[in-house]
Amino acid sequence: MVSLSNHGRAESRPSAAVISIGTNSTRALVVQFDPKPTILLSRSIGTRIGEGLRENGRLQDDAMRRTLDAIREYAVAVRNLTPNVKMIATSALRRAENADEFAEAAQAIAGTPLETISGDEEARCSYDGAVSGLPPEESYGVLDVGGGSTEYADAHKDVSCEIGAVRLTERFNGLRGRAAADELEPARAQVRTALRPLQDFERVDRLVAVGGSATTACAVIAGERSEATYAPLSRAALAQLIERLASLSLEKRKELPGMIAQRADILLAGAIILDEACAATGHAEAIVSRNDLLLGYLLRH
Repeated sequence: MVSLSNHGRAESRPSAAVISIGTNSTRALVVQFDPKPTILLSRSIGTRIGEGLRENGRLQDDAMRRTLDAIREYAVAVRNLTPNVKMIATSALRRAENADEFAEAAQAIAGTPLETISGDEEARCSYDGAVSGLPPEESYGVLDVGGGSTEYADAHKDVSCEIGAVRLTERFNGLRGRAAADELEPARAQVRTALRPLQDFERVDRLVAVGGSATTACAVIAGERSEATYAPLSRAALAQLIERLASLSLEKRKELPGMIAQRADILLAGAIILDEACAATGHAEAIVSRNDLLLGYLLRH
């Protein structure tokens, strides 16, 4: 269940779906808006279309095949629930030289155009989705740590930063497994530089984090996955998680309760970005929200 208060445009439609191609995951969301807002379908597959993009500037054949297979699966599932289907892409498609080639193949499969949204639009959609079920009397800053970029938005402005869990891991390969302090600090330094624009925002009451890094961090800290829409995540717990992940091989990480195996190699990078973003915005704790970009996009469109 999601709250869609103050979003009349969304409420005028009986149902809608969005398929989203992120740098690390391909996801689908179907929401019924009438008579009451209800999530009918929510799925995620780790397709990592951004794999190798940093080195080559192009989407790789295997990565495109994995992602197109996921789109094919989703297209059938969502059209069984609604005829109103959108498809979006984020950081990897914004950067890839052969994005148009992939977009044509995706449209042929899904039967709907692929819209590559800007970083600003991504930030605003994440904001709208994350705060949709939160008390309106507080002010919020919404942080979206993705595979290829990290967005931050408050009620007044937004920014997209060129850092993400996949990109940071590819830059610092040691983050995939056991990592010593002399490997972690250079990675943190790069993150701090990339996230410097967050320091220009006014202080908000609550920091809200969305995205797979945040939800998986919560799951591994708790030792199990939860379906709760909102959950707390403290910097103290993040510090313990970072230390734990850095002490484990990739195979041992995959065995952790709450871990998604496909995300095990990039979670350390994602946790570092989350921690540095908390520091940059002056928050000792974040609220992790499962309402995110996909819901926000449907609310705005």
